[in-house]
Amino acid sequence: MKTKFNPPNIKRQNVTLHFPGLCLISACLILALTGCKSEAGDKTDINPAGVYTLVSVDGKSVPCNLTHEGANLTLKSGVFTITADGHCHSQTTFCVSTNQDISREVKATYTRQGTELTMQWEGAGMTKGAVNGNTFTMTNEEMVLTYRKQG
Repeated sequence: MKTKFNPPNIKRQNVTLHFPGLCLISACLILALTGCKSEAGDKTDINPAGVYTLVSVDGKSVPCNLTHEGANLTLKSGVFTITADGHCHSQTTFCVSTNQDISREVKATYTRQGTELTMQWEGAGMTKGAVNGNTFTMTNEEMVLTYRKQG
């Protein structure tokens, strides 16, 4: 059995765009496009270099009492320095039950993708952090450390 299809019933219309209409459409497109910014472009323009002061650990304001790896300690202060050449270091001062201050400094190299920094620590593992305005946040050993840029 053969089936014969009839051509669709199409009615052609001539449409003439008017000059004012074209101008209006063009103006709307230009306004829409100028209002759009690439967030990825904005994120790559950040400059993370600077000195950051530790302000909180897991939401607790510094100085604060913490338990880390089974030890109770008082975290007194911390500074995180990011250089423009791909290096960073962290210095933290804390006190354990002996009431004697201990200062620990660790160094790393970092790579950056947008606002995210991936740090490879000397003699240790890797951590990730992010810069948002004047705030640097990093998760290390299941603790969220928040720093604020100085100056």
